[in-house]
Amino acid sequence: MRVLLVGGGGREHALALGLAADPSVARLIAAPGNPGIAGVAELRQVDVTDPAAVAALAVENAVDLVVIGPEAPLVAGVADAVRAKGVACFGPSAEAARLEGSKTFAKDVMTAAAVPTARAYTCTDEAETAKALDEFGPPYVVKNDGLAAGKGVVVTEDRAAALAHAAECGRVVVEEYLAGPEVSLFVVTDGEAAVPLLPAQDFKRVGDGDTGPNTGGMGAYAPLPWAPSGLVDEVMADVVHPTLVEMRRRGTPFAGLLYVGLAITAAGPRVIEFNARFGDPETQVVLALLESPLGGLLHAAATGTLAAHPPLRWRDGSAVTVVVAAENYPGSPRTGDVITGGELPGVIHAGTRRGEDGSLRSAGGRVLCATATGADLATARDAAYALVDSVELAGSHHRRDIAAAAVRGEIHLPR
Repeated sequence: MRVLLVGGGGREHALALGLAADPSVARLIAAPGNPGIAGVAELRQVDVTDPAAVAALAVENAVDLVVIGPEAPLVAGVADAVRAKGVACFGPSAEAARLEGSKTFAKDVMTAAAVPTARAYTCTDEAETAKALDEFGPPYVVKNDGLAAGKGVVVTEDRAAALAHAAECGRVVVEEYLAGPEVSLFVVTDGEAAVPLLPAQDFKRVGDGDTGPNTGGMGAYAPLPWAPSGLVDEVMADVVHPTLVEMRRRGTPFAGLLYVGLAITAAGPRVIEFNARFGDPETQVVLALLESPLGGLLHAAATGTLAAHPPLRWRDGSAVTVVVAAENYPGSPRTGDVITGGELPGVIHAGTRRGEDGSLRSAGGRVLCATATGADLATARDAAYALVDSVELAGSHHRRDIAAAAVRGEIHLPR
């Protein structure tokens, strides 16, 4: 099988490693890829949000499967263009990707499907926003209605800050706050059949103790030793399958990766958000534990044969990833600094490039993800932080508490 992987971040490096390890994948091309991905794939340059260009690249290389990593190409309709050329594609159509591209659309789908989620209002001006904030009270949750690279959500006790974020975004969704630990559940689907992956937890705030502004994610771990038994089955029954039914009813079936972001509240699991692709950095830990061949799984979803796919096999133990971020991230990150240790096993490239002298340099806010597995969560965590300490990047920063509360048994479910 010849595979084209679209994207060039940490999620795509993790996907590339999984695809390259699949014996059925004879050739792997990544566009545009990154220096880490270059170790396992051929790199091609392409505008990932240009549907015609990506489809042409797939045809030119006679690929059997296109795997789209980031959200922007999906919302732009790249999957539609690829399928129109007769090439199997893992990723939803532009219409179905509105589950991520529009928070309002996602809420409409959840309401129609009776999916448990937070109450919410779509607001387009200050008066509407102020009214919604006052109805729900603090903590205030304000979400950009469109794509925002994982940084469009503000959760704050400061009403003025909530109003300011809404004014900056223009059109927002204001929600009631959902109290409880968060869970990321990835579900591979062909539009009808659906296969859940291991639940994971990521860390959105930039600082230890969940302080500071939201980021695209500063680390993650899987599985979740504190998760209630039956959680995945409950979410599949109450959230995933009703959502897939509703999307089919609307004539826009969702096929690809449905990311379900959840809060485990006193009333049970509640959906915080849907995404239309693998999450970053949770992909790094989930795929590190997947033993089943990744290419075969994604091809089955892309060709409508997922129901016949064998049950997934998982490695024992746990996985932890810690993001090494550039100076000033999540503001305007400093780039161009030399990285040492970036070629070590387990270091996943998220924002890197090659300098003219061949050196590895920073090229984004989240630069590297130090990823490790272990027999248990504590062992995996220690190994991940040992890897972080082996990497050098001037001015970089990272959280020191990824998975720490779970290791100490301090995550409690609300009653």
